[in-house]
Amino acid sequence: MSEDKGMFGVQGTGDTSGYGGLERIQVTPGSSERPYGSYFDEVADDLERAYPEFSDAIEKVVVDRGELTLHVKREKLVDVARVLRDKLLFEMCMGVNGVHYPNETGRELHAIYPLLSITNNRRVRIEVACPDSDPHIPSLVEIWAGNNWHERETFDMFGIIFDGHPALTRILMPDDWQGHPQRKDYALNGINVEYKGASTPAPDNRRAYK
Repeated sequence: MSEDKGMFGVQGTGDTSGYGGLERIQVTPGSSERPYGSYFDEVADDLERAYPEFSDAIEKVVVDRGELTLHVKREKLVDVARVLRDKLLFEMCMGVNGVHYPNETGRELHAIYPLLSITNNRRVRIEVACPDSDPHIPSLVEIWAGNNWHERETFDMFGIIFDGHPALTRILMPDDWQGHPQRKDYALNGINVEYKGASTPAPDNRRAYK
């Protein structure tokens, strides 16, 4: 088990901007042990049978708050994803979410893929980590075409580069924008945003917390 510090979830205040300096320590779950419960054991067994390199590809399996997450090595991501789609019938990927853990040295950037099996009415998640110094993860657009825009948004907001994406460009911010706005090391102050002739002042000019 490891601990992460974050402000969201702090009680007794409406400050969600970060200027209040509030912190909440949350525990990050480690590997889960069998039996996982629900249909999770069956999914793990089916994946092991369908993919002989399971033990080399999966870093850990975590069951937390009713969700099964497979932590996959990034070099094995495409292989595992293809098996999950073709053999275990997870036909739909609901997108990809980026997460930034600046204190997790060598694994600062994470990409999380929620998967849905329409055939079997089951859900699992894939999670992949990469270092900030080498923010590359293979694209899954060739497996789930709907990930195209989701990968572009995660690239735009977190700076994760999805190798093999057909057109990896920014989708929300201007092409010449510096930085990635949803990273925890991105400055919240000092940037005035212009949009269609109007100007929105930077956060530190809008509200102050004393």
